[in-house]
Amino acid sequence: MSSPLRLTFVQSASRTDQLPGSPIEVAFVGRSNVGKSSLVNALANRKQLARVSNTPGRTQLINLFEVESARTELGTMVDLPGYGFAKAAKNIKRDWPEMIEGYLLERDNLAMVFVLVDGAIGPTTLDVQMLDWLRYNGVPHTVVATKFDKVKSSKRATRKKELAGGCQLDQGDVVWVSATKGDGIDALRSLVRNWVG
Repeated sequence: MSSPLRLTFVQSASRTDQLPGSPIEVAFVGRSNVGKSSLVNALANRKQLARVSNTPGRTQLINLFEVESARTELGTMVDLPGYGFAKAAKNIKRDWPEMIEGYLLERDNLAMVFVLVDGAIGPTTLDVQMLDWLRYNGVPHTVVATKFDKVKSSKRATRKKELAGGCQLDQGDVVWVSATKGDGIDALRSLVRNWVG
């Protein structure tokens, strides 16, 4: 088992220009109930680093964390607001697309975007649109399939094939994880460290 990522919360912001500079950065994006905050907590092996809720859309701002590493300058990791269904005020939800797209296009030192897709249900129309948008804009990204523990063992091989196909990827290009059971967390930590560590 790899050591947890050492993350320190820095600040939240509603616009990219409110964030401090960073020498290198990775970001997590996905639907509102895909489990982004749970995954951030699992990577750090801390329960309350990122706020987790049963209510989709709890993450309503850009949340930035410093990643302690061997680098002279600290890299950062960002938890972006979820897209799609969320229980949040209409005026807040209206700002999310601009907030997310603005960040993804304007953050100069963004090295990798981890796109979280619910492994139990596969890519939704919104997930496919996000992947198409990232490809069109040339934003480097990796698909991470969450909730691996929710997929029955007898159906995992089929689900892996279907999910990869739905994302227009080879099966080996998708990282499967479970924040609850710990599956794939070491592999994802290694990927994050490869970029910011």
